[in-house]
Amino acid sequence: MLNRAAVVALLLAGSAQAQQAPLSVIEWLSDPPENLPGTVLLEPPVTQTGVQPDIEVTPLEALSQPLGLVSASVTGLPVNLWQNSDADRLAQLIAHVPVKYNPAMQRLLFTLILTEARAPAGSDAEETLLLARIDRLMQLGAADPAQSLVQLAGPTNTRARFQRWFDATLLTGDEDRSCTALIAAPHLSQDYAAQIFCKARRGDWPSAALTLEAAHALQILPPEELDVLDRFLSPELFEGAAYLPQPDDPNPLSFRLFEAIGERLPSTPLPRAFANADLRDVAGWKAQIEAAERLTRIGALTPNQLLGLYTERSPAASGAVWDRVSAVQRFEAALNSGNAEKIAATLPSVWTQMRSVGLEVPFAELFAGRLSQLTLKDPAVEQLRWRILLLSELYETAALSVPDDSEENQFLAALAQGDPGRAKSPSPLADAVAQGFAWAAPVPSNIEAMLDNDQLGEAILETMEKFAHGSRGNLVDLTAAIATLRRVGLEDTARRAALSLLILQDS
Repeated sequence: MLNRAAVVALLLAGSAQAQQAPLSVIEWLSDPPENLPGTVLLEPPVTQTGVQPDIEVTPLEALSQPLGLVSASVTGLPVNLWQNSDADRLAQLIAHVPVKYNPAMQRLLFTLILTEARAPAGSDAEETLLLARIDRLMQLGAADPAQSLVQLAGPTNTRARFQRWFDATLLTGDEDRSCTALIAAPHLSQDYAAQIFCKARRGDWPSAALTLEAAHALQILPPEELDVLDRFLSPELFEGAAYLPQPDDPNPLSFRLFEAIGERLPSTPLPRAFANADLRDVAGWKAQIEAAERLTRIGALTPNQLLGLYTERSPAASGAVWDRVSAVQRFEAALNSGNAEKIAATLPSVWTQMRSVGLEVPFAELFAGRLSQLTLKDPAVEQLRWRILLLSELYETAALSVPDDSEENQFLAALAQGDPGRAKSPSPLADAVAQGFAWAAPVPSNIEAMLDNDQLGEAILETMEKFAHGSRGNLVDLTAAIATLRRVGLEDTARRAALSLLILQDS
């Protein structure tokens, strides 16, 4: 048994080298037309000597293939988004730029990560940027896009890619795909637990048991991992045994192993990506709703998926999540009835429930279309309806009809139309926002230098950092961030981010 285990260990120590496909070459026209009359507009200067001019050369290997899940033609961002930036700096910004409290910033970060773009030049730049994108998607809880992105890049090209792919598939329930790849190429992971799990998943129980015996003999796995693997492969031997202690910091494989032995771990105290496992049918309705709320709050799940769970069936209890389910169902029933009085009676309560879990903007995105067709008699509820519309993509249309003449409402309407300077600012925060929309608002010199050097992606990430600082009270940074977003053409993001900031802090 020891000899067999030693052979397995040697196999796991191997590595594979990915082969780069050759890049295509652009064929340039080299013979200009003759006898051009006079000076040609934008013609390059003609040399005054017979000396051969210097030629600027860009090595083909410096240009990586664009990689992303969404076409650049859809996002509007160029494929050279990351060029001229340092990959390590980009990875640091992608990993840490804060977007938790502003849905507009969340959308922008997802767009940056998922857009089809080329990595900057450098021997390790492509891998560094790819892993940073995948890791932030997982940190945000977007396990499905993370899995798709690494599959697009080539999940078995490196061990680092495979490990991220394996983790994502474990949480999305697609582990059979990654397990098939691991069994075909065992060198992709040196984790004996992964080998055992995948062999069992593929039905090779004798080989899984033999590998587990080798792990016991060589003591190459911690005792707590061996305990759960023993129960995973031989559940009949542990019938009636006490539950195992729950691990403090489980990885996706440990999470799935505990699930397989009937001792499912709660996902709530774990990193956000684990909530994806609760979206599967193996979890109860309550767990599915709470997981969907957690993921929708950060933008990793569409609001329609959450609404589908809210309305799946009638709640059988009250309190906490069930109160939210009841409020949403009552409100949707009122909308379907078309009765303005019922809508006015249910809107404040459902809004309170959504605010309690930070789902105001997803709620607005779900119901703005139908709310925009109404006018409610109660002034307070009508103002609430109007502000909900301002948090949705219908903000510009909503700004055309202000429910009352209050200073704050007039400012919000002006902001929604991109000209807050025409209204009086009701607060220092609003004043900082208005200054960012002024035609002469300056862009910070360091970000301007990035833009001049074609470092658009890095400039946007730095701007998002400034917006986060500004949201926490640094009003100079808030003004600079808004000015920069508008400078690079992200007008919609600038308006929606500012509207969310002003409305949600006061309502």
